[in-house]
Amino acid sequence: MNQFIFGFLLLIFLALPPVAYLLESIMIVHMHMQMPLLVIAGFLMAIFFQNKFPQFFENWNHNGIPGILLFSIIMIYWMIPRAMDDALTFQTVELFKYISLPFLAGVPLRDSWQKISSKMKNAVIMIFTMIFFAMGWLYIKWPEQLCNNYLIIEQVTLGWGFLTMGVCMTIYLVYNGLVDPTAYERE
Repeated sequence: MNQFIFGFLLLIFLALPPVAYLLESIMIVHMHMQMPLLVIAGFLMAIFFQNKFPQFFENWNHNGIPGILLFSIIMIYWMIPRAMDDALTFQTVELFKYISLPFLAGVPLRDSWQKISSKMKNAVIMIFTMIFFAMGWLYIKWPEQLCNNYLIIEQVTLGWGFLTMGVCMTIYLVYNGLVDPTAYERE
């Protein structure tokens, strides 16, 4: 229950107008800080929903695949430059961001992550690694402004942020492939 309260307070904090304005005023902070924090808020609140509606999660997401698919669709949608731009322009899209990231990405991620196999987890990370490299390249190399609300220099900075995340995820995958994590559990 403490996790739910912390997640709920985090969501409320992120929705406060001064905080939201600050986080959305810089493109890389909007994409790589505010949006992941919204997912984390949902991830923390998920335990409440899992306890309150166990039958729903068992019927809907018994093997974790539907939840990971929903998480992936929502995350990929919010990586589209137009979606991020619309969130700053239209209040309905902003509201959708505050609903979709915690409840349609964070909650399914928590429910699914414990249900899927290690190979599936690595596959999800690999897919997002490739997407991050592609988005990084797009944001850096695109000659025009992709988001009307941000400058091109912010777009390039975000691209480098995506590439950095892609490199970090690649390092994790290589490490995970070279080190058997179950070896530590056996000792």
